[in-house]
Amino acid sequence: MTNDLNPRSSRPVAIWLLVGAGMIIIQVLLGGITRLTGSGLSITEWNVVTGTLPPMGEQQWMTEFDKYQHTPQYHLLNSGFTLKDFKFIFFWEWFHRLWARLIGVVFAVPFIIFIIQKRFKPTMVKPMLILFLLGALQGAIGWIMVVSGLSGDEIYVKPAKLALHFVLALGLLAYTFWFALELLVPKDKIVFSQKAGRQTNWIIGLLLIQLVYGAFMAGHKAATAAPTWPDINGHIIPPNMFGQEGGLLDLIDNRITIHFIHRGLAYLLFFLVIWQAIQLFKIKGSSLFTNTRWWPALLVTVQVILGILAVLSSTTIVPNHWGQFEWLAQIHQLIAMFLLLSMIWIRYIVRHHTVN
Repeated sequence: MTNDLNPRSSRPVAIWLLVGAGMIIIQVLLGGITRLTGSGLSITEWNVVTGTLPPMGEQQWMTEFDKYQHTPQYHLLNSGFTLKDFKFIFFWEWFHRLWARLIGVVFAVPFIIFIIQKRFKPTMVKPMLILFLLGALQGAIGWIMVVSGLSGDEIYVKPAKLALHFVLALGLLAYTFWFALELLVPKDKIVFSQKAGRQTNWIIGLLLIQLVYGAFMAGHKAATAAPTWPDINGHIIPPNMFGQEGGLLDLIDNRITIHFIHRGLAYLLFFLVIWQAIQLFKIKGSSLFTNTRWWPALLVTVQVILGILAVLSSTTIVPNHWGQFEWLAQIHQLIAMFLLLSMIWIRYIVRHHTVN
């Protein structure tokens, strides 16, 4: 992609992409707040234009509250809600959607300006359109996820759809970050190591599976299924991991199975990332590489500690209350994104083949 951009123009475009990546990180965190506060089902409609503004008067607020009172979540979980309680959860879902709209504007307006200024060559347009399509798909999946919790006896969104929404957001984040690196990092800073490059590919693949299970943990509230460490409710391998949901469904619907897999993958990733860091320190390269090759090892260490603390604090969860667990869960999610980006960085700076 670097060859498709005028060198004079690369920095503004790269900064624009990095700003977009930062906004995506904030959006994922807002999604976490929305989930942890139980706010995700408070707005029962998707109005692209009119939904930009919140209710402006008491009558509009009562209308929205009445719509929420027809949801299963209200009847089965929040039947004691006052209008003040509803306004709180409404705010977080509204702000989450508003930020998504702002991301669209931040991506679209500069893109049009850059086109007018002829900063792009024609071959750059297609990758950018893919970026916009990914963003639109993410918005559509978000609404499908919300709809999944508005009928039947559901009081939360479907965990599988939550996981899809989360992973697509991470894919959009990684794509945007890689795009920016293509424009910022000179090719002479890239290190060639066939072994390390392939190791990174495997670790990223395993990390993506782990992130999916992190979403399952959140969707099923599986931290509370085993709030102990280092054991899992007194066991190394807990009982009842298979048979409750039936076959393969246990892998995505059984809380204790999900907890066991997520915890096991965390240990595996920790050792793999630390082992790879040791290998990377044996490779000579640019100062850009040598000054950043330790990032994944640091982040994975912090992430494992946060995961343990979050599990242990899950006994303190109080519905509709923001406490210790919620803070730890949010920071855990933030470090997960930084860990992914650090691995994307290593994947970019260390190639298993030469770069033309």
